[in-house]
Amino acid sequence: MVKMANMIPWPSIRMRSALGPIACLALVLPIGATRLFGQAPKVSFREFPHNYWSSPLEDPFSRFLRQKGGQVQDGPTDQVKLQSLLRALDIPQSSQLLVYSATSLQSGLILPSNPRAIYFNEDTYVGYVPGGRLEVASIDPSLGPIFYVSRPEPSGKESFTRSERCMNCHAGRTSAQLPGMVAESVICTPTGASLDGFRRETVGHQIPLRERLGGWHVTGSTHTGSHLGNLVGEAVPGGYRTLLNPPGVQFNFAHYPNKTSDFLAHLLHEHQLGFHNLVTLAAYRTREALAKGQGHLLEGDANVLSDISARLTRYILFADEAPLPANSVIPDPEFLKEFLSKRIATKEGDSLRDFDLDTRIFRYRCSYMIYTEAFRSLPTVILERVTERLLRALSTDSSSEEFTYLTKDEKQSIRRILTDTNALKRSDTR
Repeated sequence: MVKMANMIPWPSIRMRSALGPIACLALVLPIGATRLFGQAPKVSFREFPHNYWSSPLEDPFSRFLRQKGGQVQDGPTDQVKLQSLLRALDIPQSSQLLVYSATSLQSGLILPSNPRAIYFNEDTYVGYVPGGRLEVASIDPSLGPIFYVSRPEPSGKESFTRSERCMNCHAGRTSAQLPGMVAESVICTPTGASLDGFRRETVGHQIPLRERLGGWHVTGSTHTGSHLGNLVGEAVPGGYRTLLNPPGVQFNFAHYPNKTSDFLAHLLHEHQLGFHNLVTLAAYRTREALAKGQGHLLEGDANVLSDISARLTRYILFADEAPLPANSVIPDPEFLKEFLSKRIATKEGDSLRDFDLDTRIFRYRCSYMIYTEAFRSLPTVILERVTERLLRALSTDSSSEEFTYLTKDEKQSIRRILTDTNALKRSDTR
């Protein structure tokens, strides 16, 4: 039985369905929040010089499919197929996040009684709805996210095809009309339909917690009132009221590999989505600028790339990170173990994956996502700008006040980690 949480006045109740693409692998956004992407693109991602639909693909899942001939292992149940796929893609089961708002083209299956699960690592995201299809979003170093949806074969195996319908939501204003990752935060009814929405047209760690996680289950959090997770809504005269929707009450955890929807995993998922979108923006704008100047940057385009590099640098260094309530995170031990197993450390043992989890996520405020192929293979003209800005921001001699939230010791530690782990070394793939 759900319990009432509170009453929300609402002058004009809007009952909307909040449909999204089949591979809508993330969810959340605040009205009036600062946009990170500037002007809409002048060149469609479908056209030259991007050619999203015809360019060769080098994302992890596309490479995996080529190895497997387009099919993945079969299994006696959908859950076994899911677990087999996660193992093959090196995605931890413990990364499981559960969302029960109907924000996907599989919305007819997604309910508080049948949540959708999302699993992820640094460059691949898998969606799973019991009784539905598997979904995959995989980050191509040049093109950004590539979206796939499964189709059961008579043999019992699953084949995957790219989904153009995903772009209905995954190439909108949240990602500057470029292929991107999307997140929503909604108060939904017991049938999954949305009553209210938050944090529109933005994604990333800068979003205040009070606007996040509507329509999601959350475990491992000591301050449930600081976010919108574990709630459903019910329309009442003059507004709506929220009711508690604890994990595992309206659905059976046995339908999923794990019994978690971990708060720490939510925080990292949010951080990664914002990072992906900014890196994709940088790649596309640089490609457009170089095509326009026939291999050279025109003055106006150079200024645009400088602006993007400044925004990406601020994001990498968590300049606008929303603060956490003190001691609000109780990580799932298995997820914590698997995340830390990928530490890239200095001789002294320091790593960008080391946590703080008091009032911020990380001990050293520099994103571990700079080790990803997508970042390290950015075009030279934009990667050099970001690298230069990072090193300048981390200089203890700088007179700039932009990064004064980083102490001298933290700056020195971050620079040492970046240097000792070759974090800013360019990938040889491009």
